[in-house]
Amino acid sequence: MIKFLLMVNKQGQTRLSKYYEQVELGKRAALEADVVRGCLARRKEECSFVEYKDYKLVYRQYAALLIVVGVTENENELSIYELVHNFVEVLDKYFSRVSELDIMFNLDKVHIILDEMILNGHIVETNKNRILAPLLALDKMTES
Repeated sequence: MIKFLLMVNKQGQTRLSKYYEQVELGKRAALEADVVRGCLARRKEECSFVEYKDYKLVYRQYAALLIVVGVTENENELSIYELVHNFVEVLDKYFSRVSELDIMFNLDKVHIILDEMILNGHIVETNKNRILAPLLALDKMTES
């Protein structure tokens, strides 16, 4: 089960955080700081799977953005690794070469995409066209 997803830049600033279990606000900041610091400190040659406290962390870096997913011990790391890649491909398809600024200024749309893919910590959709369908319908409604 997915416990959280973080999207941060190389400076460690959180651009998106989504939690699928209750975590107190005070503990979130400390958790995010530890997780991000640990992932950013790793070299590119090292594995993208890290054990951290009660979580397994799966992370992937795209240009200036780092996406970190915290999962339970029994979750398949490779499936989460591919989920992250699929998430970035969907963002690229919608934003035409997604950037950090796209995420910052369209956070609501990024959350819609993420909510279409993950529900209560479980992967529910991976088809790019189905994921983008509700967002494209909203875009059509706002145009007219």
